Amino acid sequence: MSAMNAHLLPSLLAILPSPGAADVVTVQADDTVIERSCTVEIAPAPIADANGDGVIHIRGNDLVVDFAGARLAGSAPGAPPDTFTGTGVRVAGRNVTIQGLVVSGYKVGIHAEEADGLVIERCDVSDNFAQRLYSTPEAEDARDWLWPHANDGEEWTQNYGAGIHVRRSAGITVRDCRARRTQNGLILDRVEGAKVYDNDFSFLSGWGLAMWRSNNNVVSRNQFDFCIRGYSHGVYNRGQDSAGILMFEQCSNNTIAQNSATRCGDGFFGFAGREALGEHPAPTPDFDYQRRGNCDNLLIMNDFSYCAAHGIEMTFSFGNRFIENRLWNNAICGLWGGYSKASYITRNQIGRNGDMGYGLERGGVNIEHGRGSLIQDNVFVENACGVHLWWDADDSTMALPWAEANGHWCEDNYIQKNIFRRDKVAIQLRDAKKTTISANTMDGVGQVLEADATSEIATETVLPNTDRPEFPAFGAKQPLKKRDHLGDRKFIVMTEWGPYDHENPFLQVLPPAGDDHVYRLLGPTPIGEVTSTGEVAVRVEKPDRDAPRIVVTPAGTADYLPYELTVKVEGGAVPQAGAFLRTRWDVRAFAWRTDPREDAAAWRAEAKESVAFPAARLDLPFAGGGPSQLPGLDPAVAAAALPVDRFGILAETTVSLPAGAWRVETTSDDGIRVWVDGTLVVDDWTHHAPRRHDADLEFAAPGSHTLRVEHFELDGHSELRVALSPRR
Repeated sequence: MSAMNAHLLPSLLAILPSPGAADVVTVQADDTVIERSCTVEIAPAPIADANGDGVIHIRGNDLVVDFAGARLAGSAPGAPPDTFTGTGVRVAGRNVTIQGLVVSGYKVGIHAEEADGLVIERCDVSDNFAQRLYSTPEAEDARDWLWPHANDGEEWTQNYGAGIHVRRSAGITVRDCRARRTQNGLILDRVEGAKVYDNDFSFLSGWGLAMWRSNNNVVSRNQFDFCIRGYSHGVYNRGQDSAGILMFEQCSNNTIAQNSATRCGDGFFGFAGREALGEHPAPTPDFDYQRRGNCDNLLIMNDFSYCAAHGIEMTFSFGNRFIENRLWNNAICGLWGGYSKASYITRNQIGRNGDMGYGLERGGVNIEHGRGSLIQDNVFVENACGVHLWWDADDSTMALPWAEANGHWCEDNYIQKNIFRRDKVAIQLRDAKKTTISANTMDGVGQVLEADATSEIATETVLPNTDRPEFPAFGAKQPLKKRDHLGDRKFIVMTEWGPYDHENPFLQVLPPAGDDHVYRLLGPTPIGEVTSTGEVAVRVEKPDRDAPRIVVTPAGTADYLPYELTVKVEGGAVPQAGAFLRTRWDVRAFAWRTDPREDAAAWRAEAKESVAFPAARLDLPFAGGGPSQLPGLDPAVAAAALPVDRFGILAETTVSLPAGAWRVETTSDDGIRVWVDGTLVVDDWTHHAPRRHDADLEFAAPGSHTLRVEHFELDGHSELRVALSPRR
């Protein structure tokens, strides 16, 4: 055998039958080819996809490949999931069935293209690629936002990975599969006539199911719960475009039935697409923008509740039906339908939505620039606003080819035969033309109708049939209410990789209590012995109605005190590393008149009139106030009556640190500069929303180091957080 072909030997041997077992293939190396029906065995060591084209290649038609629970691993145990690369299994052929595969440690677990009739069943695609999250319990980080608007070049998998990715295929089936601790469960790209049922793609940091240019599919009786990022209970609820079900760029005639997508960013997130709107050049000269979007989809009998943003978002789309869904306790609104046309919204349970809405976008059903919506026979309960319809000036969107072809007015909508119970406002209209309001029942609402002078209201009743339509649904499992025991949004707990799964023991970091570090042990197993290393004291608290808490108190005198905890639980132990860093910041706050972006020296000179105060941590969440409104600071700061806008902060500290790799982490709104030992390491001297910056440092020897910070607030929200920690 030539040297040129020697490297092919392991792969060639893998497709040859072994003596006495003609139907068994053993996978031991990259680029193993399978071209016949067989049972697969896999060597236990990780197999990397060295050339990026897949480890196992299944090629041919009418094959059944049974992995029988065998595991294909692409990375060593403990490797960070944002380092995973390659693909586990690639499929090319018609009527291929893949059964019982466990695949982890890759960018994409299973990839299939032009694979009509594909069946993927009883596969576990957990523990594949996921991005590390930069957002913290204290502050959101804009780097965590997803960008689902481009996927014609497979951007979704290139950027975010997937457990299963199917492209350009028809008549496929994905059933009884599972994903955990990864970013995306299942991606369907240009897929027609699929059946997706009885799967559990939950506790993911992106999308449970993501659909792109995919039509005539049935998605039924799946669990897509806790697909979320960008959430901190009671602090921020952005979602960052995560969703249980994502539907982008002209996906039509799909049936979404009897699924559970609760506690997600959005339960369901549908958007017509940039091509449909004309945000980039038309694909053909005669491209017709009329009735482009996600059209004529049926969402029926699903649970889209407890989400960080919306239960359902479906925008710039036509003829969609939303029937008998549960939309409960979503932070912004139950159903958001901006620029939607001919929406049919009936017999839904829509309650307690909008407690963390943004401005007037809050409550049960919110539709901006919508036309021809029928909102009938729903029950609205305790929403910030039951139904809110409006038109406003939106020049950039109205100028798009889609708006020119389809119109943008809020008109010809119907609100009738609904029950409103204890909603703060039942119905709100703003510049809403020809809105019919009739035969609704009001029970204890705060305000029945709030309408401006430009809104037009009619009362003639139109009563179309709202009986449940017939619809296809596959699957034997009933996912609805399966996770009701986990309660409302406070059970969304984020880790640095995604949502906590409520299945395994986990130490949640709580805000410090004075000088102490506090952890809460989550999970089903009781707490056992807690041991520690380092100069710390540890105690365990067991509140009556909450999980056990471990409180760590510094016991040494050094500025930097690292420690390690080991919490014994049934069947194992949970480790946790931490460190105390004693700092004393000398802080000065002042009002300014000179714009620091134009003349920083003159701005800095105005600090002569500052008020000084000490701080153990530079953690100043001003929000909509300023230094004088922030509790817990020196009384002199409140007495100074500093403004809530146009104020500055100067801060400095010196700390003794051991040698090694360190990181300065900042979150600021607005401008920030940070110097370490006189070297500028963070420089974002701009007006911006809360933004995080990291600066990596290397100290060759132990010693004292000085940090100096400058920060300015221009207007609106403000915060300043600066932390120093050892780098992993």
